[in-house]
Amino acid sequence: MNLLLVEDDPDIGSILVRGLKADGFDVTVVDRAAMALDATKDINPCAVLLDMVLPDGSGLDVCRTLREYGHTGPILFLSAKDEVADRADGLSAGADDYIVKPFQFDELVARLRAHLLHRSVGMDESTRLIVGRLVLDLESRQAHFGTVHIRLTQREAELLALLMHNANHPVSRGEIFDKLWASQGGVSLNVVDVYVGYLRGKFADITRVGGPAIGTVRGRGFMLNMAGNSHHGR
Repeated sequence: MNLLLVEDDPDIGSILVRGLKADGFDVTVVDRAAMALDATKDINPCAVLLDMVLPDGSGLDVCRTLREYGHTGPILFLSAKDEVADRADGLSAGADDYIVKPFQFDELVARLRAHLLHRSVGMDESTRLIVGRLVLDLESRQAHFGTVHIRLTQREAELLALLMHNANHPVSRGEIFDKLWASQGGVSLNVVDVYVGYLRGKFADITRVGGPAIGTVRGRGFMLNMAGNSHHGR
């Protein structure tokens, strides 16, 4: 499990890295807000540990942007700011937890693992997926973005759910086929392109009002681009 640690204090950072690695995590460390956003796109971490105050910006802005662009994993603030208002601001920005420095390392790991477990169970049991402002109800097979609603077939809904779980990261044709069609005999890989086309056609109304787009990433597969249609068809 790859964690992203956003911490500008090298002493705290090194202590956390040693402890987290000993606890079985892979850790990527950055010390700037801009680097945090880039790193999240590159490694798609299972969770983010985020300092509230960074040299080039606010951790609150980083948290909001990560949620806006589709990061669905736990985000935990690690901050020396201990006012109730600070905690409220962190949770309102989309964080799952707010841990005040100094803290006990065992408590941090316990909270982190609890959030990861909750997310993994929720992925299996929930019939409602939310990424940014895009909502998919798997039971009713309807998706909506703001006031725009679209109705999907069962297979289109399953395809959208797969893309939402991997928002802003390409999913290969082979992976889509294996998850959705491998159990059906006599179906070729081309069925993926056909259903992406169906879904993209229905999704056009959402993309048109500034919502995410279903793009093609050349040589890598298909991607739900939460930034909109800037990468559509590329």
